[in-house]
Amino acid sequence: MSAIAFPAPDAGILARRDAILAGLRPLVAPDALITSEDERRPYETDALTAYRRMPLAVVLPSTTREVAAVLRYCSEQGVPVVPRGAGTSLAGGAIPQEDAVVIGVSKMNRILEIDYANRVAKVQAGVTNLAVSGAVSADGFFYAPDPSSQLACSIGGNIGMNSGGAHCLKYGVTTNNILGVTLVMLDGSIVEIGGSHLDSPGYDLLGLINGSEGQLGIVTEATVRILRQAEGARPVLFGFPTSVEAGAAVAAIIGAGIIPVAMEFMDKPAIEICEAFAHAGYPMDCGALLIIEVEGSEAEMDAQLARIVAIAREHGVGTVKESKSAMETAAIWKGRKSAFGATGRIADYICMDGTIPTGQLPFVLERMDEIIKGYGLRVANVFHAGDGNLHPLILYNCNDPIEAQKAEDAGNDILKLCVEVGGCLTGEHGVGIEKRDLMTVQFNEVDLHQQQRVRAVFDPRWLMNPAKVFPLEGRIAA
Repeated sequence: MSAIAFPAPDAGILARRDAILAGLRPLVAPDALITSEDERRPYETDALTAYRRMPLAVVLPSTTREVAAVLRYCSEQGVPVVPRGAGTSLAGGAIPQEDAVVIGVSKMNRILEIDYANRVAKVQAGVTNLAVSGAVSADGFFYAPDPSSQLACSIGGNIGMNSGGAHCLKYGVTTNNILGVTLVMLDGSIVEIGGSHLDSPGYDLLGLINGSEGQLGIVTEATVRILRQAEGARPVLFGFPTSVEAGAAVAAIIGAGIIPVAMEFMDKPAIEICEAFAHAGYPMDCGALLIIEVEGSEAEMDAQLARIVAIAREHGVGTVKESKSAMETAAIWKGRKSAFGATGRIADYICMDGTIPTGQLPFVLERMDEIIKGYGLRVANVFHAGDGNLHPLILYNCNDPIEAQKAEDAGNDILKLCVEVGGCLTGEHGVGIEKRDLMTVQFNEVDLHQQQRVRAVFDPRWLMNPAKVFPLEGRIAA
C-alpha cells in the first residue's frame, strides 16, 4: 500500500549523511549509534507494518542529557527527528523518513523511585507499561492504564499517544495517570512539567504533552500515579444473540450511571479467533460477547452485578458466566489481551481506533457491518465498549494491492462514521500517519491552524516527527 504520502527527503541532508553521523558519534556511547542498513532495518516501521522508510540513523541514548545533546545537534543541523518508544504504534506514529534520525528511549528503562506514601513512581520513558505494575504489585499497588501491548509498550510511547486499555473505563487513560514529565525540547532544553502531586501551578502544559505524538519534544522521565489494588475483582461473560443487542446493553448500563472497572466487546468472529487461541471458556453460541469486570468487596460486587445482569436481561442476554477462580479470570483476560496477536494468525488486518458516544453503539455496529460488507471484506470487532473506543480489525490479504486498498478505504469510512455520530478519529492509538489526512474531517481550517500554531511554538521548523498528525498540505509555521 502506498496511499499515504511522506514528505520528500531533503537531498541536502542525505548528501551530508557521513558528516551528520560523525557529529552524532561523540554524543552517545559507541553501541548507541546505529548506522548500518541491516541494523537500521528493525526501525523502518512500527506496528503499522504496511508502511516503512529506512531512517538516516538511529540513536539510543541512555540519559536525559544524551537526549538533549542529540536533539540540540539535530536542531543545529536542520535534521528531522522521529521519537520512538517500543515501536508498537498502530497508527504509524514512529515510522521514520529517509532524512530523519530516530531517537529511541529503549535503553532508558529504569524505575527511579517508588513513593508509596504519595502513591507515585518516577520512571524513565523506556520502562514498559507492565513493568510499573510489576514493580509495585507485591505491595498491593498497580498502574492503571493497560493497553493490550502493555508487555512491550513503553511509558514514553504511552504518553505520546495517550494510551488507554481495558481498565481505563474506571481509572482513566494515560493523561489521567501522569503527574509530571521531564521533557527535552528541540533545542536541547530540559524542562520539568508537572510534578509529583495532583496539581501544579501555571498553565496545564502536561495536558498538552500527553497525546502530542512526539511533536513537541521527547519525554525522558515520568512521574506516574500508582493505585491501591481493589479488595477483589470479578469478570463476567455476557453472551448476546447479536452485536446490536450487546451494544444496546452497553449504552443502557452506562446510561444508568454504572461504571464497571472494565467493559469489553467481542463479536462472533473475534470470539472464535480468541477462543481458539486462549481457550478462555468464551460462550460459542452467541453473536456477541461482553466481558464486564467489577471490583470491590464481595457485597459491592454482588450489588453491582445484580444491576448489570438485570439490564442485560432486558436486552436479550443468553449467557451469564461468572469467573469462579483466579485461573478462569486469567484465561478470560488472556483471550481479550491476545486478540490482536490471535487475529494475526489467521489473516492480515488493519486495526482501527475511533471513539463514539456509547448511545450510538447499536447504530454504529450495524453501519460498520454494512461498510465492511460493501467492500467485500471481513471484520472482527473487539473494543473498549464502556468508553465507546472502537477497534474493528479489518481482515485482508496484504499481498493483494486491490484488497489492501479496500481495507484502508473501509477503515477511513468507519472513522468518518465515528465523527458523523459525534465521536472522534482516535481514542488511544493517536493520529500518526494513518489518520493524518482525515484530520480535515474532524477539524475545520481554523481549528487545524490553531493547533499548528501551538505546535510551532515548540518546533517552528517542523523537525519533530514532521510527517505525522497534520495533513502535509496547508501547514503553517510559527
